[in-house]
Amino acid sequence: YQRRVHGATASISWSYSIKWVEDPEVAWVSRWDHYLRSSDANADNIHWFAIVNSLLIVLCLSGMVAMILLRALHKDFNRYNNPDNEDEAQEETGWKLVHADVFREPQGAKWLSVFAGTGAQLLGMSCITLIFALLGFLSPARRGGLMTTMLVLFALMGSVGGFVTAVFAKMFHEQAWGTILLSGLFFPGLVFGIFFVLNIGLWAQAATTAVPFLMLIGLIALWFFVSVPLVFFGAAVGYKRPPLEPPQAVGPIPRCIPTQRWHMHPVLMVLGAGAVPFGAAFIELYFILSSLWLNKFYYVFGFFGLVMAIMMVTCAEISVVLVYFQLCYEDYRWWWRSFLYPASIGAYLLLYSIYYLSTSLHIHGWWSLIIYFSYMTIMSFALAVACGTIGLLTSLVFVRYIYTALKVD
Repeated sequence: YQRRVHGATASISWSYSIKWVEDPEVAWVSRWDHYLRSSDANADNIHWFAIVNSLLIVLCLSGMVAMILLRALHKDFNRYNNPDNEDEAQEETGWKLVHADVFREPQGAKWLSVFAGTGAQLLGMSCITLIFALLGFLSPARRGGLMTTMLVLFALMGSVGGFVTAVFAKMFHEQAWGTILLSGLFFPGLVFGIFFVLNIGLWAQAATTAVPFLMLIGLIALWFFVSVPLVFFGAAVGYKRPPLEPPQAVGPIPRCIPTQRWHMHPVLMVLGAGAVPFGAAFIELYFILSSLWLNKFYYVFGFFGLVMAIMMVTCAEISVVLVYFQLCYEDYRWWWRSFLYPASIGAYLLLYSIYYLSTSLHIHGWWSLIIYFSYMTIMSFALAVACGTIGLLTSLVFVRYIYTALKVD
């Protein structure tokens, strides 16, 4: 350090020393506890507040689902399946009226199969990663251990994604290996394409965060030689299984859908549905984003596991409730809607990332903003596909259940 004093330049050397003192009372397994404790004394209270907030949302939704299953459906079954009910025999109303159309193949059935398989692959990866984290296998001493585990598990879960894609494709009469290839290439290709373009920009700027070329080759090898073959293996198993037969025969001519009320508009229902699971998880999102963008440790995987489980239950319940209301209004186009209802949480996450950028981050430069929004877009899309798959699978089980129990002349 140089400083001018009375016209002359004086050099001052600054130095410091460190003395390491071993604490015999600290065990090896708990050596990171000091760093993992949050600097905010009220952090634990905030986590518990997030859990209570999420539980209240789930309890309200569970009450609505219980009311539908135990009261409304029981009343509907008694009314529809009672041969002595002359009023119902004269005029069919409600979800019974669309029994010949409810299992009709949706438009874009191939893409719905691909999204379902990709969502199942993401869910499998997330659940197993969370289990490893809860068991203590992911230590902050291993930099990049979490990301490496997620990449390897995503590749290994390709068999699950291929199986789910094949089951839906066979049910929709879209049984073709091109659909399976699309399932194995679409989401990984989209993510890798964005990542590769960003990495080229980091190479151009000689940034230390740029991924080496050999590691990119390793990622491509993991994708094409592990993930894609496992996708085809799972699809081969799925194609050998008998198709899911609809419990009600599909009519030859699609039924006209009556004019819907304003509050049943698809855009309003989809946007409103996504706000519910987002409300159950948005408090915990602050800590997750802080660990990603502010270099803070996030190791409260127990809280994260509870919030994740609550969010998954919320996605399932909101899909069941809205699909039932939709069928009651004689609108049988529920396939994509059941996926989009909880999938809209991705849009809320992307909007929240803008709020988080303006309030917690100080990012300067257009390239840094591009990197931030690119990665947040990938996260939002992945969350949307995973949550949408939960809604689709739950709604499929629900719709098959009510129409299996329905007696149709």
